[in-house]
Amino acid sequence: MKALYKSAFFLILLLLPLATVAQKQKSKAQLQKEKNENLKRIKEANRILQQTKVQKEASIGQLNVIQEKIAVQKGVISTISREIQLLNSGVKETEGIVGELQADLESLKAEYATMVYAASKTANSYNKLMFVFAADSFNKLVMRLRYLQQYSEARKKQVELINKVQAALTGQLRMLESQRQEKKSLLDKQVVENKNLLSLRSQQDNMIQKLSKQEETLKKEVAQRQQAIKKLDNLIADIVREEIARAARAAREEGRATSGSSSKITLTPEAALISSSFAGNKGRLAWPVERGFISQKFGRHSHPVLKGVVIENRGIDIQTGQGESARAIFEGKVLTVASVPGMNNIVMVQHGEYFAVYAKLRTVNVTEGQTVKPKDVIGTVYTDANGTTELQFQIWKNNNNLNPESWIKSK
Repeated sequence: MKALYKSAFFLILLLLPLATVAQKQKSKAQLQKEKNENLKRIKEANRILQQTKVQKEASIGQLNVIQEKIAVQKGVISTISREIQLLNSGVKETEGIVGELQADLESLKAEYATMVYAASKTANSYNKLMFVFAADSFNKLVMRLRYLQQYSEARKKQVELINKVQAALTGQLRMLESQRQEKKSLLDKQVVENKNLLSLRSQQDNMIQKLSKQEETLKKEVAQRQQAIKKLDNLIADIVREEIARAARAAREEGRATSGSSSKITLTPEAALISSSFAGNKGRLAWPVERGFISQKFGRHSHPVLKGVVIENRGIDIQTGQGESARAIFEGKVLTVASVPGMNNIVMVQHGEYFAVYAKLRTVNVTEGQTVKPKDVIGTVYTDANGTTELQFQIWKNNNNLNPESWIKSK
């Protein structure tokens, strides 16, 4: 019975970690995926940085790339830290299994020694015969024969169980050694990545110092940008107002009920379907460029160099590589193709009561009234005199400005 209990315990001991091992493998795969994505982002940032360096020694575009690399580098270090935590958990669990197996093995060996000692008392055939024929009835004789047979089989099973536990212990010890080596490798890598982060912070400080010497130029650029944004805002407001009025007239002519509001578009059934679908895909919409990073977020922000200067962004700026295409984020109709000083060419695509605005385009590939599908090319992104290639991207609902970052997929 004792041997049977030990066998069951051994099986439970080996089966218990399987669920946690599967979970750890899944977590490890997720961390590896994060790591690969971060490495891809760093590679892309390096490519963009090299392109901006060709034109100018120091620029806001270069500073944006360095800040993006710092953010990604922090992500790399965070991923390594979580890998180490996961590994620490695995090492602790493996050490527990090793301890249990070692204790189980010692117990099995002790039981086997007791069995061998007991068997030695009836080691020869004479003693066995005496034990069997000393029975005072035929039934007891049969029972003693069965006992001897079962005792012999129990000894064999005990040996098999000892061998299995020994093999499992050997495997767990190998795993423990492998985990410890992997932990050491990750700790070494963490040290290297922390040094890389310090180097990036030093680059950031040097870049800010260089840009601080260009204060007048930067102030002029900020003023020009704010003027360009104001012109773009006015253009968007005019276009939306005209579209609201046009849709209301069309609804009245067709005998459809209007919203009764001068700030909301009256939608046809088809447009209402597109609008609903657009809203339903919030957070999952395609990126307006294939590659790049958000160099300036939505809303009011302090200038990265100029103290006391606040920049207001009506959308998001996405910095990308030279020659990169701007792409439609969703199915819609090209409402406007225009040009705004400081924002270059712009394209406005309507998605029911939602509007996507693509500004700072060098060339335009679509025409007004054209229907576009997700990822259709809108145009190519403009590269400025500093070598910075940046798309200004906005999303509106009627005449309300929205944060595009919460609508497109997260990277």
